[in-house]
Amino acid sequence: MSDANLFAQQEANRRRSSWLIAGFMLFFGWVGFGGDIGLALLTIDAPPTSYHHVFPFIGIITTVFAAVTCLYAWFKGPERVLWSTGAWEILEPTTPELRQLFNVVEEMAIASGMPRPRIWVVPDDDPNAFATGRDPATASIAVTEGLLDSLNRDELQAVIAHEMAHIQNYDVRLTTLLASMVGAIALMSDGMGRMIRGGARVGAGGRLGGGRGGGGGKKGGAGMLGLVILVLWLLTLVVAPIVSRVLAMAVSRKREFLADATGSQFTRNPGALASALEKLTAASGPTKTISRGTAHLCIVDPAAQPLAAPTGRLALMLASHPPIAERISRLHAMAFAPPAAMPSAR
Repeated sequence: MSDANLFAQQEANRRRSSWLIAGFMLFFGWVGFGGDIGLALLTIDAPPTSYHHVFPFIGIITTVFAAVTCLYAWFKGPERVLWSTGAWEILEPTTPELRQLFNVVEEMAIASGMPRPRIWVVPDDDPNAFATGRDPATASIAVTEGLLDSLNRDELQAVIAHEMAHIQNYDVRLTTLLASMVGAIALMSDGMGRMIRGGARVGAGGRLGGGRGGGGGKKGGAGMLGLVILVLWLLTLVVAPIVSRVLAMAVSRKREFLADATGSQFTRNPGALASALEKLTAASGPTKTISRGTAHLCIVDPAAQPLAAPTGRLALMLASHPPIAERISRLHAMAFAPPAAMPSAR
């Protein structure tokens, strides 16, 4: 990969982060003000004693929520990701394993020309690793205790180089924002669902529009338009969590191949990363401390075997990572080495 292509990829990821925030704000604006418009049209011709939706409180609430979520994801997202895993930071390495990890991270920081990221250890026996942060200056790399126990020095160096590549390419900014926003969309969808169920109970009591007052054709036209808008609004609430999760998975899959290649440039040893991936995929258990909402941050899918070894087009689309076998095959091709027999799928 040429430097021009690398810089272009970094700039593209910066633009995507900006577009992601803008799209997130627009989505919540539609969810809020679209609901307000639908309710206003449905209740415009209701009798005076019935509810009339006049003040757009739903749109104001959702827009403020989206703005606060974006700010929180930008400034606190990486910290919350680390906090959710129970990770602890290495300030002074006190054991041979931690000293080796500390030295390897410093080596890869020099090789990549970036400042050394903060180093964290996740208390989990399953081998895995991830990076998070807004940019190289605020980045962190976290590895599980199982990773330190499973890999030799060359393999550990290859995994750290892979995560340094995510930092250099600004993947960490995009994927960390995605992790926060996927969670926010799921929370919003659940909250709106509760509001709808509450509104249905209110409507059943006769206080939400639906009166028999005059208005004739005007009422029918406005009511029909409001009903259409509300149907689209409800579809958005149902589909949005699924679409946002698939988007996060797709973004992760595309960047794993690039990080494998860039990390191999740092180490000049793609075979070491292939060997590390073989060991990681041979682990049978899930990485319990890492949730599905942040799975796309990891070097391998933290789920157990059924989700981490996708087969078929639908399974591949819903997986957070590309097939391990394909990644290993590409790394062996870089090293001009024949692939070893694959272990059982993770």
